[in-house]
Amino acid sequence: MSTAPRQSRLARGGVAGLALARVGLAKLGHGAAQLARDEAGRQQAQAAHEAQLGRILFSALNQLKGTALKASQLLSMELGLLPESLRGQLAQAHYQATPLNRAHVIKLLRQEFGQGPEQLFAEFQPQAFAAASLGQVHEARAHTGERLAVKLQYPGMAATIASDMSLLRGLLRGLQQGSSVHLPDQALLANVLADIETKLAEELDYRREAAELDWFAQQALPPGLIVPKVFPGLSSGRVLSMEMLEGLHLEAWLAQQPSQAQRDHFGQLLLTQFMHGLLTLRRLQADPHPGNFLFMPEGRLGLLDFGRTLALEDELLALIQASWGARLAGDDAALFEAYRHHQLIAPTLSRRRFSSELLPALRPMLDWQLEPWRHAHFDFGHFKALPRMEPAAHRQAMAMLHRLPPALPFFDRAYLGLLQLLRRLGARLEIPLEWLMNSPTSKELSI
Repeated sequence: MSTAPRQSRLARGGVAGLALARVGLAKLGHGAAQLARDEAGRQQAQAAHEAQLGRILFSALNQLKGTALKASQLLSMELGLLPESLRGQLAQAHYQATPLNRAHVIKLLRQEFGQGPEQLFAEFQPQAFAAASLGQVHEARAHTGERLAVKLQYPGMAATIASDMSLLRGLLRGLQQGSSVHLPDQALLANVLADIETKLAEELDYRREAAELDWFAQQALPPGLIVPKVFPGLSSGRVLSMEMLEGLHLEAWLAQQPSQAQRDHFGQLLLTQFMHGLLTLRRLQADPHPGNFLFMPEGRLGLLDFGRTLALEDELLALIQASWGARLAGDDAALFEAYRHHQLIAPTLSRRRFSSELLPALRPMLDWQLEPWRHAHFDFGHFKALPRMEPAAHRQAMAMLHRLPPALPFFDRAYLGLLQLLRRLGARLEIPLEWLMNSPTSKELSI
């Protein structure tokens, strides 16, 4: 069983300090060895060095646990932001905390409501049936008879956000100083980390998640999409009681060997849900984890987690539409103008350098993301795996990217999660191409 998050600031700082010392020693050894290698050997050694630094960073974050480890998971999902070898190490992060025992469950409920589970619920299972990244989920029955899923937050989460993010920033600075590891421009990385910190704070406020659940439930969702009902009298900042939906998570559903038609149906529902959020609601369920979807009887899809949602502004939609449309058309000049207009690149970057240096670095990832949009019908069973960004290409891109709109990394994460889900399903889908044919500046985007 894993240990609970370390609460002492001194202890947490000690873990970070030890990690930085190990990073320093690794840099010295790598720098000395590089002198004796040819170019091919240097590139291979650089990838191994980045992986070693990633293991050191992951080891420290795994000891800190809590929001530090959760933040590293989010950071690892920012496509192209970190060197691939480093990102791969952080992507292993899976938050684990000591499950709340019965005494702690009772204590938390009394702190939030002034009553224990026996008074609050007609029935309450003290053993959690599922774990969330920042909490655990119990089955219960309301006094009015409804079956409930009750999410309880692990203790101490909110108290460590600021200090954990400070430690993560320090660890990343330590990786970059005097190193051949290429991280993004400091201002760009600072903005991404600030956005992650804000989103973590939002995710830890279960009242906000309850409001998001209610908002989505009140919208005219496409047929087949189900949002669980919230029970506000049994919810608080650290407890969220929802209607229990019946169904299977992705891997359990796939284990039943569904037909291709069933895979296609649910794949189309997932794509419809994403596009409806993008173009109609202007708000996305932004956590792409497969566990946040429930494959229900009668072809319905349950949407389970609204701790992280993303409001989409016109500027972001215009950037996506303009840049995707330009790349699909092979119009490098239009792509350059879209990037410059939205300040992804510095105004001083020339068109020549964009085309000869930045675009070749970004092209494999861009083309992978956009491959489904080149076809009116697309078979995700033949969709290639996420491409690896080579170290040299990563260094090129990080040196030239100037600013990311705050919402862009969260959109990228949601879209990446969708593609990975559809690939896992092997679904064959109709792709709604019409919206990319509209003017990039149009406010009326239609699917």
